[in-house]
Amino acid sequence: MQLPGTPPARQTRLRWQIAFFTLFTLAPVFNIFRFDLYDGHAWVLGLPWRLGIEDFLAGRISGLEAGLNILLRLFLPLIASAVIFIAAAWRWGRFYCGWLCPHFSAVELINGLMRRASGKPSIWEKQPLTACKPDGSPRVQDTRWWLPTVLFAITFAFVWAVVLLTYLLPPSEIYGNLWHLSLTPNQARFIGVGTLVLTLEFLFARHLFCRFGCAVGLFQSLAWMANRGALVVGFARDRAVDCSKCQEIGQRNGNPAYAACETECPMRLRPRQAKRKMFACTQCSQCLSACNTVQQAQGNQPLLRWVEKEAAKQNEAQVSLTGRKD
Repeated sequence: MQLPGTPPARQTRLRWQIAFFTLFTLAPVFNIFRFDLYDGHAWVLGLPWRLGIEDFLAGRISGLEAGLNILLRLFLPLIASAVIFIAAAWRWGRFYCGWLCPHFSAVELINGLMRRASGKPSIWEKQPLTACKPDGSPRVQDTRWWLPTVLFAITFAFVWAVVLLTYLLPPSEIYGNLWHLSLTPNQARFIGVGTLVLTLEFLFARHLFCRFGCAVGLFQSLAWMANRGALVVGFARDRAVDCSKCQEIGQRNGNPAYAACETECPMRLRPRQAKRKMFACTQCSQCLSACNTVQQAQGNQPLLRWVEKEAAKQNEAQVSLTGRKD
């Protein structure tokens, strides 16, 4: 696995996000995966996926055959998918969130737009986090960016609402009705309510939802926390004095409490802390890139790096031993 943290890997992550969002959008169109409420069965990889309940009710198969169908076509695939997903999270944490999740892609983009508009990645921040970028250059803040921020949130929410509906009803019907402005009342209500709710979520509760409301993220974090040797951001504590470079940048830009790694984290975490305080880390590598930028300008190696297995255990032991709150 290519560990993230450098600019090329950051671009790789963006490509993965774009590819997965494209898959998320087109999967119903090509019947890769969806459930059709009209037909009463799912579609998987272009093929109908039936449990055989209709055949049982019609007397064409026995109860035993119906039970086996449900076991083999429903419970076993669900269990197998869950095991694979949790196994990946056990080793790599919330890798899905940071590298694939179409919701987290919006979180990062809206964070950036909101920071341009207000100097803060979220309206809940008490004050602007920093007046500079990790390379020391000043950030441009302009209230005119509020318009594209709100428009993007509405547009993204609308796209999400439409795509979610195509997972339940034939995509050709939904997109055709949209094109001809002839949505049924129920379809219009679903898209309208979905757009409103998602717009509010994108504007006011993006990373808060990821941290506290997303069950997918929660189970990944629980699996990750259970593995002491899982992939985690490690901090070179023997070189902690080099963190003063960030403070120098902050002082030059009017923010003496500046820390590039904390400022760049879309989940509002402090990457130098112990793993137990990084429960919602999405492995997005933004903190690593920021630290790398600051330290590289000084001719130093980055203080933050990916560690796993024994190195991860040693890193956590050092944190517990020193009890430092960097």
